[in-house]
Amino acid sequence: MLDIGYSLSRRFPDPPQTNYRAADVRSLRHDLFCGDVYLADTVKDQEVSTAWGWVPVLDFAWALCDIVEQLDRDPQGSRASRPQYAELDFTESSDRMLFERRFGWVDVEADWMPGDEPALTFNHGELRREARDFLHDLIADLTDMHEGLADNPAIWDLQARFPRLP
Repeated sequence: MLDIGYSLSRRFPDPPQTNYRAADVRSLRHDLFCGDVYLADTVKDQEVSTAWGWVPVLDFAWALCDIVEQLDRDPQGSRASRPQYAELDFTESSDRMLFERRFGWVDVEADWMPGDEPALTFNHGELRREARDFLHDLIADLTDMHEGLADNPAIWDLQARFPRLP
């Protein structure tokens, strides 16, 4: 089973004067809501996680949803035998999270993982559903904490672009 989660950093707080209602996409994706993220296989008790404290968690959720869609561009979908690749790079470092889809399964690895650590493997449909749930849950948490964020048009667009799946 897949679990995606986050924690916000106390070392890198958002500027107190931030107008969340008017924050632009660049600020939302790169300057605000820093912390750490993880993807975990709860059955195998394995995870890929950051421990840096500066990862923009909204950007991570946004990029993860984009990547899941990117991995589904082959018209054959889960029947495609040719691997499809994507990567999530972290802006402030050279570290990357790597995704490879073959058939209906996605392997997730990270540059910073030890070489003998096996990749996490998830069903593509489950990864899509969980990534979108994570995005919406994160937005709900952030809008509870930050006045005006729920009224930001970029947040509305993001929620409309990646709706929850049944």
